[in-house]
Amino acid sequence: MSGELNGKRIAVLATDGVEQVELDQPWQALVAAGAQPQLVGLADGTITAYDHIVEGDTKTVDVAVADADPGSFDGLVLPGGVINGDFVRADADAVAFVTAFFDAGKPVAAVCHAPWVLIEADVVRDRRMTSWPSLQTDLRNAGAEWVDEEVVVDGNLTTSRKPDDLPAFSRTIVEQFAAG
Repeated sequence: MSGELNGKRIAVLATDGVEQVELDQPWQALVAAGAQPQLVGLADGTITAYDHIVEGDTKTVDVAVADADPGSFDGLVLPGGVINGDFVRADADAVAFVTAFFDAGKPVAAVCHAPWVLIEADVVRDRRMTSWPSLQTDLRNAGAEWVDEEVVVDGNLTTSRKPDDLPAFSRTIVEQFAAG
């Protein structure tokens, strides 16, 4: 994974409560492939990542979502975490930011609880996807076909279930962003 993403800017949208491993592992894969990931937060400053319910590292936000231009990014990663997913889907600027990637046909990747944000953006209808199992009813009710698979690619959307799936998710998003 070296050089496939040289020159590509990838937005990683997260806030307090993001699952640390779901932020860190894809980020590291993007950097290893030559991408320039940017942490887009709900506000300027820092966010606190979590290891489930235990506070983890503090991360510096590169740009607040209200000030971020989706057109300046080549792709979007939505890491999970129950708190993160719930807070991000409740932020109108964040939902508009996500929607802009779909409107532009750019690659988007979401893991674990992040598909809540996709439901709020109304971009899951007629999509085949996966997530943390507790979201399957929400996704089905929003019109998605939910499947229990490690990684699912449906057009420009890549989804994954949980931290155990991160190696496969990270490899797949590098491939998808390189193709996008």
